[in-house]
Amino acid sequence: MLTGLVVAAALLALLSLPSWLPAAILALRSRIFTASNGAEGLAVPGPLLDVALFRPLYAHPASSGRSQGAVLSDLFWYWLSPGAEIHQEHLEAGPTYEAVARATRSILAIPRQKAEELATRCIARQLARHPIGAARLARLRDLMMPVWAEFYYEVVFADTCPAEARELIVANAQDVVTALKCCGLRHMDRRDALTRYLMARLEAGAVHHPLPPQFALRERALYLQGTFFNTAVVQMSEAMSHLLMVVAQHTDIQTRLTSGSNSHYLDHVINETLRVFPLFGISHRITRADITLADRIVPRGTVLCFNHLEYQRSGFADPDRFDPDRWQRHAAHEGSYIPFGVAANRPCPASGVAYVTMRAALREMLRHVALHTSAAHTRSLPNRAPCVIHSRGEPPPARRLSALLLLLRVRDRWEDVWRSMVQLLLGTYMIWDARRLALCTRHFQRSPDSGDATGAAQLLAPPTSCAAHRPRSNVVSIQRPAARACPVERAGARALSDHQGSQE
Repeated sequence: MLTGLVVAAALLALLSLPSWLPAAILALRSRIFTASNGAEGLAVPGPLLDVALFRPLYAHPASSGRSQGAVLSDLFWYWLSPGAEIHQEHLEAGPTYEAVARATRSILAIPRQKAEELATRCIARQLARHPIGAARLARLRDLMMPVWAEFYYEVVFADTCPAEARELIVANAQDVVTALKCCGLRHMDRRDALTRYLMARLEAGAVHHPLPPQFALRERALYLQGTFFNTAVVQMSEAMSHLLMVVAQHTDIQTRLTSGSNSHYLDHVINETLRVFPLFGISHRITRADITLADRIVPRGTVLCFNHLEYQRSGFADPDRFDPDRWQRHAAHEGSYIPFGVAANRPCPASGVAYVTMRAALREMLRHVALHTSAAHTRSLPNRAPCVIHSRGEPPPARRLSALLLLLRVRDRWEDVWRSMVQLLLGTYMIWDARRLALCTRHFQRSPDSGDATGAAQLLAPPTSCAAHRPRSNVVSIQRPAARACPVERAGARALSDHQGSQE
């Protein structure tokens, strides 16, 4: 009798793991992250800076620091290596950043029709390589990655992407995003293989766009690799995975999109997807001068952690509900909606091309396939967006579809248990390894023009006419709120990877 009770209790405990273990491990990872990286960062919005100050702070010219002076930068550079020191996302403001930004804008200056046609062709080629047919399980991010590898190869080289290049780009992008989500360690050989390929293409004169003149051959290759074949490929693959997951989750939305609804509704679905699952999860900036806002001074050297997830839920009724029709009442340029950052301070250079290509890609996908899912859908998407996918002309029997969705749900919940333990172990190791290598810290120590790198600010105080005479009673310590708010999981993500959303 006692043995039976013990076995039953053990079985119940085992079956309950998906309901509590991933959340417990996530909390533990958050504590490890904070203990390893210190109480760095001022959350915006947060206890000391409310949501009304988000946009003014984000747009302020002094919120321009990117890497120098932040402990977290060593981890970002570790994830984005090689070439993090010249990646547009992490360059400090100055002549090099301006040269890189000009080159990126020039390469992305694609006519709308050409961008739509190219996205449509890339989707069609991927579906031709992997015919969908009868209902089966698939990972949307794996399906989308080769699409955007081909798209950005043709944007950069003005030529159809060969299979060898596609495989190298996908291997590089998958390795970067898997490490960012702490689901796997870095494999620098995969990244270096793409660098060598790009150097060979540059030596052959295959790039006709003007590139930053101050860069040597390897630096030009790393610039293309980081901006287009890392950031652009990863972000567009994730954005399309979120969009297709939304369509798979909401059969009413999928029906409207495939039944001749007007293009405005498609725009509303994309807007709502980018609101609930923003490309920016948490972005960080380092203040390069004191910033006075309302009754506060944010001192020079403060690391600002902008929580886009929380900001884009403010100002909307029932913000957690996915409702494309809310955009009939809201204009995309109004309120707390900044899917590509703000124009005043380092906006995403792909904002124009991203939106039109997402529209074209979604149309082409839904012309050929139908999607269904019962898997968890979080902003960090560590499960790679699993769904049931089938040819639109071959709908499965209801019983088979139900069985596949049940299998998907069970598999996804148990994968979350295993994945959370992997993320704990590998994430802890990568934090340690990043601190050991100190790629960013050592770069600025070696650089003769690195300037005066100041640490995170310790105080946030109301302004007075003379800083030296501020009353001590008016000074508010930000140490404790920063320690609570800075870890990435605080934003609701399932992995440290939401910092990967801090793209330019």
